[in-house]
Amino acid sequence: MSGKHSFSGAVLGAVMKNTIARWFMGLALLFGLAAPGVALAQQAFSDEQLDQMLAPVALYPDALLSQVLMASTYPADVAEAVKWSKANPNQQGDAAVKAVAAQPWDASVQSLVAFPQVLAQMGEKPDWVQNLGDAFLDSPERVMDRVQFLRRKAQAAGSLKTTEQQKVIVEPAPAPSSTTVVVQEQPQQIIRIEPAQPQVVYVPAYNPTVVYGSWWWPSYPPVYLPPPPGYVFGTALASGIAFGVGIGITNALWGGCNWGRGDVNINVNRYNNINVNKRLDVNQNNVNWKHNADNRRGVPYKGDKVRQQYGNRPAGAGDRANYRGRDASRDAARDRASQTMQNRGVEMGKGVDRAQTRDRAQSVDRDRARDSAQNRPGGVDRDRAQAQQIDRDRARDAAQSRGPRDNALAGARDPGQARPQIDRGTASREAMNRPSPRPEAQRPSVPQTRPAATPRPTPQARPAPQARPAPQARPQARPTPQARQGGGGGGRMHR
Repeated sequence: MSGKHSFSGAVLGAVMKNTIARWFMGLALLFGLAAPGVALAQQAFSDEQLDQMLAPVALYPDALLSQVLMASTYPADVAEAVKWSKANPNQQGDAAVKAVAAQPWDASVQSLVAFPQVLAQMGEKPDWVQNLGDAFLDSPERVMDRVQFLRRKAQAAGSLKTTEQQKVIVEPAPAPSSTTVVVQEQPQQIIRIEPAQPQVVYVPAYNPTVVYGSWWWPSYPPVYLPPPPGYVFGTALASGIAFGVGIGITNALWGGCNWGRGDVNINVNRYNNINVNKRLDVNQNNVNWKHNADNRRGVPYKGDKVRQQYGNRPAGAGDRANYRGRDASRDAARDRASQTMQNRGVEMGKGVDRAQTRDRAQSVDRDRARDSAQNRPGGVDRDRAQAQQIDRDRARDAAQSRGPRDNALAGARDPGQARPQIDRGTASREAMNRPSPRPEAQRPSVPQTRPAATPRPTPQARPAPQARPAPQARPQARPTPQARQGGGGGGRMHR
């Protein structure tokens, strides 16, 4: 009983010290009184937020936890891996990882298909996945420290202990890194969690409000990831941590937690055995993990520090769909539609080129016809007719390309406009059929009868021609020889 009270007092003292330290940091930022060697960088996530989002995974085995943290920095890949795992429910372990070797996902995401339960839980909260990854990118040291804080809380509550599924190892904390020191209490010990059998991994399932005791941030309740339907657990969740069926693993877990440096590392041999298409340098047994911004696939980063480090991509509405899950079929349909539009644009361009080529050819033909007419006597009219025909052809083609236009019957719908047009047409036809009178000054006098000519004194006299009546309907009658000579009505006949 006294031990529990002493632990509660220690926790209360740690919280008070952390609060005082944060207050001191605020004053230092306000007045510029930062001590040498103290990092006062702006934090994208508070301790309250980190505890809230780390609560459902802080009690995972170290190797599985490290790969969950790495994979969460690629939320778009995680969303696609979730869909693949749902479509292949019988795939797990190393065989599942090898089955997705051709997928364009990051290797950390591919490793999670070995654990369908983990992917199913991550698929329920895509926003939590993105926030977890951004927090780890922003400050991996703080994330690892808060994991240790949560493990100490679970151990004090009696929930975290060694079982036949896992080993809980408590050891002294390594010396802190000599790079940057943050004003906060340094842990005196670290808690490692390893599988009881190296090649069999049990994924724990628990309710954070139970395993950690009374939650200390009322305004930031812990994230809860209930186990998906269909998974059988040996113990009830109400009593603490439950485990499902163990999953056989040989090389799928190649990550690890580097508690002394505050980040994660990679076992190169295991990594290369399972990721045959993405091998690392075999001259190193362990390498530090580095985030690959090219695999982010447009998902925005949260926090100025992370955006400046990995691409300066501000958060925008156009990128939200990426980390909420991408549909490969929809992306393919969008690509096909884009290609169709490009092909259509090419065809339209070809049609324009053909029309321009035809116009140029017709213009050349017309110029040749005009030049030929000028150089060839008698060919002007014929070549002009050919040029006019070319112009008519061009006008017809232009009219067809523009579509239907109003014709002569367009005004038939309005009787008030149609009647004047009909009257004008009737008057025009009557005027064309009516002969036009000649002026009196130019009309020659035509005799009604032409006198017979005197027969010539020849042996055989020809009879005199009979008088011809003047034409009635000819508008321009040819004057008689007498009229052209200014003579009178009777003229003489010439031989």
